[in-house]
Amino acid sequence: MDYDATKSVLTALEREGVRYKIFGGVALNLHGLARATEDLDVFVAPEPENIERLRRALHSVFEDPNIDEIDTEDLLGEYPAVQYIPPDSSFHIDILTRLGEMYFFDNLAAQRIEFDGLEVNVVTPLTLYEMKKGTVRPKDWGDADRLRQRFGLGD
Repeated sequence: MDYDATKSVLTALEREGVRYKIFGGVALNLHGLARATEDLDVFVAPEPENIERLRRALHSVFEDPNIDEIDTEDLLGEYPAVQYIPPDSSFHIDILTRLGEMYFFDNLAAQRIEFDGLEVNVVTPLTLYEMKKGTVRPKDWGDADRLRQRFGLGD
């Protein structure tokens, strides 16, 4: 995880009032389960005003006119996900409003967690476990098992 880039982006999301929820590898780390990751996965509320706040936040961190290509139509469309790769960076951000027909911004339970002096929105361990346990990726199965053991979760 690119600590500095992640912190800068999350600080900007908070400052701009973006409605977001972190999931994936960064969420695992924030819940105390160390795992290497090269991206920041976030769900955002699928509202035009929120997407505008998201773009403002990203512009405050990265000097990149391509940020303006992130639009509400993409995030509300058939495949509501955008991958943003900042210039000159190995770090990227996966931005979603929905994942398949199971997970939507509004149905993801989240909590506030402290990250280096900043409070951020992170999906709960149970939500993360549910998201990971039934995928086709072996690394997700390992993540789900670690969440199950650490937080006493299960079927």
